[in-house]
Amino acid sequence: MTRVGIIGAGSIGGHLAAMLAAEGHTVSITARGGNLTAISDDGLHVSGAFGEFHERVRAQETLPDVDAVVLATKTLDTETALAANPIAAERPVLVIQNGLNGHGRAATILGHERVAGGISTTAANLIEPGRIDVTAAGKLFIGGREGEFFTELLQGAVPGVAHVDGIEGAQWTKLVINMVNAVPALVDRSVQDTIATPPLLRIITASMRETVRIGRASGNTLRPLQGLSTFLLRLIEHGPLPLAAIVPRRMAAVMGDVPNLGSTQQSIVRGKPTEIGYLNGAVVDAARRVGREAPVNAAITALVHEREARSEPFTVDEVAQRIPLR
Repeated sequence: MTRVGIIGAGSIGGHLAAMLAAEGHTVSITARGGNLTAISDDGLHVSGAFGEFHERVRAQETLPDVDAVVLATKTLDTETALAANPIAAERPVLVIQNGLNGHGRAATILGHERVAGGISTTAANLIEPGRIDVTAAGKLFIGGREGEFFTELLQGAVPGVAHVDGIEGAQWTKLVINMVNAVPALVDRSVQDTIATPPLLRIITASMRETVRIGRASGNTLRPLQGLSTFLLRLIEHGPLPLAAIVPRRMAAVMGDVPNLGSTQQSIVRGKPTEIGYLNGAVVDAARRVGREAPVNAAITALVHEREARSEPFTVDEVAQRIPLR
């Protein structure tokens, strides 16, 4: 079995660590504070859509010697996390993060190309230190130079692992999916409740439309992902907003009845900086590079930064007034 090191004990890194350990791999995971104490004392508890796991793993602030590394931190923590774990500069690395080209950034920092990119479509919440609830079982798509290595490594332990060519186009499609992430954080509601609120549904749909259009304008072929087919991507891009809203409605239905809190909202609840600059902000940056604008995503990004600094959520009316639709 393989010695796997996982940097980041959040919802994604934590559930992967438990499932790999259950398969018999030797798993080490980095954690801090209460999460480190909880995992060291009582292991990782994972419940929900993948089943029940209670696994002992080696938890410490930095990784020991391992055979392969999975980076599952927030995107904004990439440089700090890799600097703190020098073993990553000597081993193949799988980067599972939101946003675009995380594996490319990691390769630049590490100084080697033995890096794969991962896209997780699983929804999970870190409900307390050491305890993770998987609210919706998704797939894990892996590509890039070391994509085949990590696909083979994870397939035995994690359901729904698949190798994908053209990881960059798949990342753009995941970015479209991630447009359900920010708006719930603005109003402090679940993703399902937010999508069920008509003014907020229109905003989410409009942000998806901008993302598809900017992704294509940037020269990317958006690839089918998590039920988001080529037909549905074109519906988002060209169809009237009320019809395109079928897509986020379908996503909410797949999530089921358990309230899903996006990663942006989870960060705000914990008083942590969000990844908004790598999500909606990434669309704004990409638009600027091709001489375009992304006003919906720009407004959402600005509002999330405001929300990070205030104690109360926005009202639905406040959000609707601040975000332009066209």
